[in-house]
Amino acid sequence: MRIKDLTAALEAWAPRSLQEDYDNSGLQVGDPKTEVSSALVCLDCTEAVVEEAARLGCGLIISHHPVIFRGLKSLSGKGYVERTVLAAIKHGIALYAIHTNLDNVSSGVNGEIAARLGLKKLRVLDPKPAQLRKLVVFVPIDHADAVRDAVFRAGAGRIGAYDECSFTVGGMGTFRPGPESDPFMGQRGVRELASEFRVEFIYPVHLERTILAALLEAHPYEEVAYDLIPVANAHPGIGAGMVGELDKPLEESRFLALVKQAFGLKVIRHTKCLDRPVQKVAWCGGSGAFLIAKAKAAGADAYLTGDVKYHEFFDADSKLLLADIGHYGSEQFTMNLIQRRLHELFPTFAVRLTEIVTDPIYHY
Repeated sequence: MRIKDLTAALEAWAPRSLQEDYDNSGLQVGDPKTEVSSALVCLDCTEAVVEEAARLGCGLIISHHPVIFRGLKSLSGKGYVERTVLAAIKHGIALYAIHTNLDNVSSGVNGEIAARLGLKKLRVLDPKPAQLRKLVVFVPIDHADAVRDAVFRAGAGRIGAYDECSFTVGGMGTFRPGPESDPFMGQRGVRELASEFRVEFIYPVHLERTILAALLEAHPYEEVAYDLIPVANAHPGIGAGMVGELDKPLEESRFLALVKQAFGLKVIRHTKCLDRPVQKVAWCGGSGAFLIAKAKAAGADAYLTGDVKYHEFFDADSKLLLADIGHYGSEQFTMNLIQRRLHELFPTFAVRLTEIVTDPIYHY
């Protein structure tokens, strides 16, 4: 399997265009054309993980967190990042990271947390802006179905739990073929009057090139008239954090016990219990204290995340139960998520999980 085929599949699921500006997802070390026989999946790529991959014969390491996060000015081995990169180069192992782009898709990191806790009625807590556009195309009436089908197959027309969504209105269009044209209808130099449909579709920005290619392939006209219009509506499946519900309310102590068991945690740092049942839950894998206000605004009874600082616990303000389950704790099952995804797509390709616990935090 070529590295670029594996990474293309991952990026069809979590496009790199969805990563945050500060992030560095993607192939960090290696040639995308290289063939590999197996991959090792981890949360953090460390020297020990690289040595494990070398021992197992894995030519690719897929990590959630990028090992190269800030710019490297040298490769002298003076820090763990440089030593890890040097070890990967030494063993001929490619490094790939799928970070905030996987955080920002609803079937990614936060979707896995929801599944582990049995949460339902899911929605994105803080939708990422400017992720939707509208395609408007003018097409001869007899060809409208073929164009719709092609554009739908390319990923347009999905709104929440519905797909194949479009709007159509009829009208008359005019055009005059030029001397070098090859018109589908009409004659060169003669104005033509055509019965056409105006067909509209909503689509996610990251699929624009694929959708336009499908449109142009299916449309009968030599020159296709279409508009691309920014849409302010939030994409229901893209953004930070999520909110959902338990099947039935739980006492706070029972809810915390559920979380502790589901994530195999030794300890949970949390605010004072409020003697209120927990049913609506908000969460964000990794460092999610920036969403405490959003969780309160969503009416969540509890908010789960990691890396909460002392003063940020005060931000709960007795409006919800704020629980810090750790950065590693909240994202540990991302490895399983990536492995399952690749196994579904490439069932004969070997994808291993690291056996090294890379959590740098210990509890006495």
